[in-house]
Amino acid sequence: MKRNQLSMSLLLLAGVMGYSPIAIAASAPVAHQPKGVKPGVIGAVALNREGSYCHLRFPAIRPSTLTSAKPQLKPATTQDIIDFYGPCDTDPLGKEQIQSQKEMASERLDNDFQ
Repeated sequence: MKRNQLSMSLLLLAGVMGYSPIAIAASAPVAHQPKGVKPGVIGAVALNREGSYCHLRFPAIRPSTLTSAKPQLKPATTQDIIDFYGPCDTDPLGKEQIQSQKEMASERLDNDFQ
């Protein structure tokens, strides 16, 4: 009987000791959480401890709306995805992205007609 009681006590102690690091890790704050990610971003991974520099993935802007006052992103299921490295708060529909994608579209047109 004492042997069973000792075995159960040791088993319980081992279980508590094994579970403690898991519980502590689960409750610890995530160190590299991206800050200020805008809507439309499919994926964001912070590349520094402050969470201010990221690798963002978002759909390209629809070509038909690229020059309009309200550009729209392509569906997230499309294969036309932008990989962006820069500030985490970059807007996929912001001025910089619109200008960049207009330049890319212009280069495509130039390459198609050469």
